[in-house]
Amino acid sequence: MTQNELKKIYITQRIPEIGIRFLTDLGYHVDIRPGEGLIQPAMLRKALKDYDGMISMLSDTLDAKILSHAVKCRVIAQYAVGVNNIDLNAAKDHEITVTNTPDVLTEATAELAMALVLGASRRLIPADRFTREGKFTGWGPLLFLGKGLDGKTVGVVGMGRIGQAFARMAAAFNCRVIFHSRTSQKTPYNQVDLDTLLRESDVISLHLPLTDSSRHMVDLECFNRMKDGVVFVNTARGPIVHEAALVKALKSGKVSYAGLDVYEFEPRIRKELLDMENVIVLPHIGSATEKARDDMALLAARNIHAVLSGKPAETPVT
Repeated sequence: MTQNELKKIYITQRIPEIGIRFLTDLGYHVDIRPGEGLIQPAMLRKALKDYDGMISMLSDTLDAKILSHAVKCRVIAQYAVGVNNIDLNAAKDHEITVTNTPDVLTEATAELAMALVLGASRRLIPADRFTREGKFTGWGPLLFLGKGLDGKTVGVVGMGRIGQAFARMAAAFNCRVIFHSRTSQKTPYNQVDLDTLLRESDVISLHLPLTDSSRHMVDLECFNRMKDGVVFVNTARGPIVHEAALVKALKSGKVSYAGLDVYEFEPRIRKELLDMENVIVLPHIGSATEKARDDMALLAARNIHAVLSGKPAETPVT
């Protein structure tokens, strides 16, 4: 029996096999929670008590109360970039290393944001529905006119890895790209204050983490400062946006079209958003490409092995 065979890893939802196989090939005992959806707190408590390491999902609530049961667990490898579901101070108190999966999902998430911008700007979802319902009777000069992107101003809120990748894609569509960031950034694009971005942008896309300062950052006042008819996209974190305010902005026409992959009360989505024709709603699939999810699984597994082998994690958060 190898040293690793004495160590147990718990995975809260099945991840791609490449990550699981990495750990089992090294001799770790790996248990995977069957099924999908939200995990019960009791299962998290048991995992923290009985397992040496855990691969967690963004939907797993690992607060101070849950982490107080960490008798054995030494590493939590988050299968995501964001870690707002984990009480990092409590993790430190219990000497748990927390890691995440940056970089490997950058292009995939930026691609999805761009897809939402294109879908919204060209009204692809209602046009698809119109065609499927047998309403298409021939080409028409006013049929599903969209805003398009050529020559439009795209405002990027948050210029980290994903924001920069998205900006590069938007620029390829002959857009003027401006951005707002709390820190100075060296990019080919103009950095502006938030008010300028809101006033000048035809398209606004969010690419910033959820923090205490960014929670409900986009509220009714923020929407009121935007251009009339703006296209609004969020692939970052749902609670950055005050959804009741977004609904009002969509109803008034201040926001002509929204593309959403994340929600304030995820996985619950406001019925008003589901009922609106001018909203694209996706099930949080920003990183859902085969390559990105494989790379995330492998990075999470490597982080687990590094920490349990007494080495520094590749991508530590704590």
